[in-house]
Amino acid sequence: MALRTARHDDDALEEAHAINVTPFIDVMLVLLIIFMVAAPLATVDTAVDLPASSARPQPREGEPVFLTVQADLSLRVNDAAVAADALSAALQRLTGGDREQRIYLRADRQVAYGDLMQTMNALRAAGYLKVALVGLEQPAP
Repeated sequence: MALRTARHDDDALEEAHAINVTPFIDVMLVLLIIFMVAAPLATVDTAVDLPASSARPQPREGEPVFLTVQADLSLRVNDAAVAADALSAALQRLTGGDREQRIYLRADRQVAYGDLMQTMNALRAAGYLKVALVGLEQPAP
């Protein structure tokens, strides 16, 4: 059995002077995905128990306007409480009078269908015909 004690310069490994950025890129991509998922959830602070839907989510354009019908039938535009008779003025103020802007309608699952239709009729009377219903994504089976 032979043992080598002397070290020769030609056998030495050369040091690599490059930084490996692959783990950094991986971490940044994971953080990007987390923020892309979390950002839409943080847009509205009004708590409402939404029903689930199997429809595919649609992309939003610009700053959305949310109209929320709570379980007690009170209305909120984004996070501000609004009386039913002042709904048209509040929407006009937020949309700048642009009646072509989409209004995202959120309703608690305890709200009766007739009450939801009254709210949709109020939107139609105010001239807002583009209404999107908001729901939770249904988990995959």
